Amino acid sequence: MTKHLLIVAHAPSPNTQRLRDAIVAGATHADIAGVRVDTRSPFDTGPDVVRTADGIILMTTENLAYMSGAMKDFFDRTYYPVLEEKQGLPCAIVIRAGHDGTGTKRALDTILTGLRWKQVTDPLICKGDWDDRFVAQAEEVGMTLAAGLEAGVF
Repeated sequence: MTKHLLIVAHAPSPNTQRLRDAIVAGATHADIAGVRVDTRSPFDTGPDVVRTADGIILMTTENLAYMSGAMKDFFDRTYYPVLEEKQGLPCAIVIRAGHDGTGTKRALDTILTGLRWKQVTDPLICKGDWDDRFVAQAEEVGMTLAAGLEAGVF
């Protein structure tokens, strides 16, 4: 049975687009066959899409020590409609932080705890000046979640 991995990514810049594309590349690795990947902007993702997901990766920028407005809008529209039926959803977070990302992580942790979604990887916080190593790290997040879904581990 094919699993559905939803990637909700706010990627307003060339570097965040590289991170999003790396997550997708990892999730669609040639060795992973049983996972369908759906990548969307937070603005294009609502409760009906989340309901179909077997796992989710959330990628956001750090904006004023918080998640992006786009990601906040996503949660504003989806939190209560999926609260009861998506408990235990395996998830991962990727944060592109110009500073330290702690406020963004704390906000996401609070929301994910309320939703009772299960973070299956440590949060990836790509902080400070751009580093090309962020791309490989983001790819690993995508691969880990997709491979875990395919193997039935998550």
